[in-house]
Amino acid sequence: MYRVRNQLGCSDSLQQSCKGDPVTVAVLDTGIYPHPDIAGRIVAFQDFVNHRNQVYDDSGHGTHVAGCIGGSGLMSNGKYKGIAPQCLFCVGKVLDQNGDGTIDSMYQGLLWVINNRLRYHIRVLNISVGITESSEKNKIEELVGLLEAVWKAGIVVVCAAGNAGPESGTISPLGNSQKVITVGCHEGGYFGNRKNLCENYSGRGASSMMYRKPDIVAPGTDIKSCHNRGNYYVRKSGTSMATPIVSGTAALMLQKYPYLNNEQVKRKIVYSARDLGDSWNKQGWGMLDIDKLFRTIR
Repeated sequence: MYRVRNQLGCSDSLQQSCKGDPVTVAVLDTGIYPHPDIAGRIVAFQDFVNHRNQVYDDSGHGTHVAGCIGGSGLMSNGKYKGIAPQCLFCVGKVLDQNGDGTIDSMYQGLLWVINNRLRYHIRVLNISVGITESSEKNKIEELVGLLEAVWKAGIVVVCAAGNAGPESGTISPLGNSQKVITVGCHEGGYFGNRKNLCENYSGRGASSMMYRKPDIVAPGTDIKSCHNRGNYYVRKSGTSMATPIVSGTAALMLQKYPYLNNEQVKRKIVYSARDLGDSWNKQGWGMLDIDKLFRTIR
């Protein structure tokens, strides 16, 4: 996360300037581990997979995602802190230890978020989950409908483009919704000609779409963030890692400017993006630019 914050212009001084009440971010994932960088800020936890009561993460994916959003960096002297290090977490476990889940568990998780949005003051929802097209098209349509209802309720919904690229039309069905902020991976040339970058398999929008997807891109290769085991941090890659960087940015915005609504947050994020000169179905509006974003908010 250190290089990501530097790359996107999320300086310590910018973070410190964002005074205000911490924003609650809902995360639907594999759960969350009470990592020292996160502990004390988990306001709610619900398990839709194993139906346990205690806070846990038997995969590590959800903990890594949460660290990208708002880990404090306590165990790294701030080096690996997330984008919004004061935010609160409302976590629904919808994926098992292998990162697999069902449409039903995701549906229950979304319903839980929308029903508890006022109770926990949820302003942002992160979904670092790629769902593939399946024979259950009716269920997927219901899921997308509920996802859009979450957006209509005023929550900033941020979804991963998925890792099924690079062919056209490979964005996850949840990310195809016009309402949500869909995030793809891109390193913006940071790694030069290195192979196996996240951007090479990030989901691509379909050229036939009436609107362009993904909406924006963020770094997603070798992101070092919180681990659910004793060595505290681990590197992971994928659109799952790029997505919480945008969610953390939304939380930081709302912490400083709580009067913004979700439509305004989306517009300001995409309109301040840095054009990478890549195809629209790969980069959307471009690379997230946190420094420019905060300089242009009025």
